[in-house]
Amino acid sequence: MRQKLAHIFRLGLKELTSLRHDTVLLLFLVYAFSVAIYMPAAGSLLGVHNASAAFVDEDHSQISRRLAESLQMPEFQPPLMLSHDQIDAALDSGRQTFVINVPVNFQADLLAGRQPELQVNIDATAMSQAFMGAGYIRRIFQSELYAYTQQSPQQPATLASRALFNSNLESGWFLGVIQIVNNVTILAIILTGTALLREREHGTLDHLLVLPLTALEIMLAKVWSNALVVVCCTWLALELIVRGALGVPLTGSMPLFLGVTALYLFACTSLGIFLATLARSIPQFGLLAIPVIIPMLMLSGGTTPLDSMPVWLQNLMQFSPSTHFVTLSTSILFRDAGVSVIWPDIAALAGIGLAFFLIALARFRRTLAA
Repeated sequence: MRQKLAHIFRLGLKELTSLRHDTVLLLFLVYAFSVAIYMPAAGSLLGVHNASAAFVDEDHSQISRRLAESLQMPEFQPPLMLSHDQIDAALDSGRQTFVINVPVNFQADLLAGRQPELQVNIDATAMSQAFMGAGYIRRIFQSELYAYTQQSPQQPATLASRALFNSNLESGWFLGVIQIVNNVTILAIILTGTALLREREHGTLDHLLVLPLTALEIMLAKVWSNALVVVCCTWLALELIVRGALGVPLTGSMPLFLGVTALYLFACTSLGIFLATLARSIPQFGLLAIPVIIPMLMLSGGTTPLDSMPVWLQNLMQFSPSTHFVTLSTSILFRDAGVSVIWPDIAALAGIGLAFFLIALARFRRTLAA
């Protein structure tokens, strides 16, 4: 047993040495855990931010001016005042996403209790801004109109919303962690798959076969070495980029998260080895990995909540390790969940990883025998 462990350790060192001399992969690692995390998290906002708006004030009343002034930064740009015949041109050119038209006698009809209507024209080609911005405008205008008429909305109960773990609803906090999850998935599959195929193309794998080594030892060496690299890069990215540059308060246990990451890498590296046994070259492996990686990223719950998907797809994605890793990442880092809370996902991730490893090992042995 001690000799087998020594073989696994030395083969892992060989993998690390090979990676150290691969300049392209090293640059990709640096990019994936720095720029590729910071830019989407800092620049991509899921809510309404700096939306362009314009006002057509046909009433010229105190309430119409008050409504125009209620659209403020950072959600909306200062509204541009337009005439009625400029509405179509402003929307057609894409200069304005929202154009609010306040009709004549709007204030008089409001004070008389006639429930007047105002028109909000929306450029729906900017889909996310249009969908959420309409709700923003409705809530802002309702608040202003109730305050102006000194009325309160007739509701049977008062709803008090409290946002936990992210009180200001900063989308960048979530995006930074999800980018790390996505990059870990990509790199775990690509690093192990390309390492195996590179050895096959260069003839290194044939040299290993004449040594007293087994397929299990070769696989375990690739798993621990690549997992070590990705775990270290993940820790540095969390500390320097997510916590440092983005200012995200990560309240959970870092050792627990890194341990879960290592378990996730066990599953993904096994999947990468399995895909490499199906491909005959690195370009073919890349084409084969695309339809595997993209569904893992898009349907894991990081991009779209699982609850929004069809039930059959939710059940199917429970067999993907990325689904459980997204849940574990947000639970540990944001909600400070302990093992007593997240153990079902840890057990599911371990089971999926073991299944992937055994399938990849059987396929790897078959290719070596051939």
